[in-house]
Amino acid sequence: MDFLRPETLAEALELKAQRPDAVPIAGGTDVMVELNYDHRRPSALLDLTRIPELQQWSDGLRVGAGVPYVRIIEELGAELPGLAMAARTVGSPQIRNRGTVGGNLGAASPAGDTHPVLLASDAVIEVASVRGTRMIPAAEFYLGVKRNALEQDELIVAVHLTPAKGPQQFSKVGTRNAMVIAVCSFGISLFPQENRVGAAVGSAAPTPRRASEAEQFLASAVDFGNPRPLLDSVKREFGELVSRAASPIDDVRGSAAYRKHALAVMARRTLGWAWQELMDGERACA
Repeated sequence: MDFLRPETLAEALELKAQRPDAVPIAGGTDVMVELNYDHRRPSALLDLTRIPELQQWSDGLRVGAGVPYVRIIEELGAELPGLAMAARTVGSPQIRNRGTVGGNLGAASPAGDTHPVLLASDAVIEVASVRGTRMIPAAEFYLGVKRNALEQDELIVAVHLTPAKGPQQFSKVGTRNAMVIAVCSFGISLFPQENRVGAAVGSAAPTPRRASEAEQFLASAVDFGNPRPLLDSVKREFGELVSRAASPIDDVRGSAAYRKHALAVMARRTLGWAWQELMDGERACA
């Protein structure tokens, strides 16, 4: 196995063009597990840890693919609260110090913790090759179980997100309280100024996916301009529509029926938290 260690993004793209079979590695929290268990034996690893462009974020927000979870939590929690919440649920402190959103996207596991938030927040993924740069909306990035929209010669360079314009929430169910792969997960973003909602499920379908019917229902059922306590019927219907968006399987972590039930519960709860935050903000401005 060859170990390729570029110093610049341009060099990394050249190497990826020459060796499309090379597997990118940044934090290594997924790749090294696959190597250690002999589930994968690539001909080359492409180490991206020495490339400064991937370790930076800028106002706007453009978050480099190599920015670790711990920095998202500490440096971007105010601008990207939903992503920071999801990042806090990832693994252990050691994993959060190494793991990256770029790696989560590259692995494209349906259970990846950041995926529901990226979908609900309208994230756009920037990918690059020697041929140029592409911007891929998160909703078009996930193609199947551990399959994404990257071409063989492309690398994930950054994730583009707009600073939160309203409350965001994330919730995850696991078989224990920490260091666990999600049985299912849910992310919600409120966009009060646009009278719309973003909602997405994880670990409950072949890919992470948006709950479009739930989004449309809630946008028509509430008044963002004059937020008042939500009716229980609205929360229940929202939860049911989120549950219907899923197409889960039975596996060692949980049954399909449990996942659908848990998603409905998480959707109701996270909506309640987000809506309360919205009402509190309106009162503080009054």
